Amino acid sequence: MYDLRKSVSGILGKRFTERIDHQIFKPDQKILAMWAADCAERVLPYFEEKHPNEDRPRKAIEALREWIKTGVFSMAVIRKASLGAHAAAKGIEEGDAIFAAHAAGQAVGTAHVNTHALGASLYAMRAAAAHTGNVEDGLVRERNWQLERLRRYAKHESK
Repeated sequence: MYDLRKSVSGILGKRFTERIDHQIFKPDQKILAMWAADCAERVLPYFEEKHPNEDRPRKAIEALREWIKTGVFSMAVIRKASLGAHAAAKGIEEGDAIFAAHAAGQAVGTAHVNTHALGASLYAMRAAAAHTGNVEDGLVRERNWQLERLRRYAKHESK
């Protein structure tokens, strides 16, 4: 988490602090939300392939994308979507699917607290590592993809 926060701080041009400071990232909440949605959506197939009739993780990502598009915030909607995605992870056995559902639950939470994006990122990395069966390779590849994605959003927003 420490290294991830440091990387995100650097990409967004924010000073890095030892503790998570939500206010530092407040101006970048939409960027972080778009990034979190992408991170979660990228690993969502690991869940959906195994649980095709369970749509709560996808609905969580859709709720976040709706907030990104409209800016309309409803704590009840965000909480329900987040708790639903996390609940979808309960009682299943496949690690990649569990982590993918949690990534979606954390991602939608970014609409409420911007640093939930970090949780989405970490869960997505864990999903990728579990899916590949090669923890180091899965983590490194997913982390590199995620940080490149965040760089693109940050570069686009700075124009």
